[in-house]
Amino acid sequence: MNLEFRVTKKFVNELLVVLDELVKEIRREEKEKYPYAEWERKREIVKKRLRKLPEYVREALAMIRIQKKAGRPKELDLEKRVMLFLFARLMNRSNRDVEELLELFEPLFGFKVSYKTIERLYSDEEVKLALHNLFILLLKEEGISGEFAGDGTGYSLTVTKHYRTNPKKKGKDFRYVFRIIDIDTGMYVGFGYSSRSEKDAFNKAMKMLKEMGVKMNSISLDKYYSTRKTLKVFGKETAVYVIPKKNLSRIGFDWLRVIERIIEAPYKFLKRYFKRNLSESGFSADKRRFGWLIRQKREDRREMALFAIGLWHNIFAIRVR
Repeated sequence: MNLEFRVTKKFVNELLVVLDELVKEIRREEKEKYPYAEWERKREIVKKRLRKLPEYVREALAMIRIQKKAGRPKELDLEKRVMLFLFARLMNRSNRDVEELLELFEPLFGFKVSYKTIERLYSDEEVKLALHNLFILLLKEEGISGEFAGDGTGYSLTVTKHYRTNPKKKGKDFRYVFRIIDIDTGMYVGFGYSSRSEKDAFNKAMKMLKEMGVKMNSISLDKYYSTRKTLKVFGKETAVYVIPKKNLSRIGFDWLRVIERIIEAPYKFLKRYFKRNLSESGFSADKRRFGWLIRQKREDRREMALFAIGLWHNIFAIRVR
């Protein structure tokens, strides 16, 4: 018998009532787990990545072929520019503060530059290419599972407005990011940035995954993405874990695949659905370490700053399972 004729709106609403009860139980269990708190126990993994970072950078640079241009050469070579940019993002300070730190660390770095040079790194296409390659190298080194979760968040452009304290979370004072996380490694595998909406950032993150050729076996998303339009983004080969909204206007084949998965194993479905909490935990850890404020004025530089946060997240990430 075709499942489409047995699944009615009434049946779905009754199913959601049952899920609500299971949700309460699973939330209690999930609150006891916080994988990012294991960083202290597994800090040697992170230390190893940090020690190998210059090696990773050189490997990333080896993948780039740069044509010599006429005009004044760069003040620093590409390797130094990449390491300086990563240092600046890790410090999470203003460019003037980083300039002063370089005065202190000149014996270590072997150079010092002005705050203007540091700001220009955010729009340096060669640095951008190197960071993209570094992002991919880290994923290859760790090995990703294909079991993902995704969520969006916002970053403030002003000190006076915080994303979490703004109920509307909209307007010219915020920028949106959507990051897709691998639930096995805790690493981000996709990133999208938008000045317009979280959904636009989601579309860009999906485009990035497609361009990298990353296979997606499954993904967990929150109710904001509980629409047929979102489900159509994923093919039949991807299992989508999202809870349907009440009073669905139409139950088509896209929703049938989700509902069928719920019917087969409701508890297992919800356990997998709540893996999306890894995204929220990741955002929380990132903002504590790197801040929630974007200081750059140009859009391309804002995007670069947020991409770098995702890159540093992967360097500090630990395996969840």
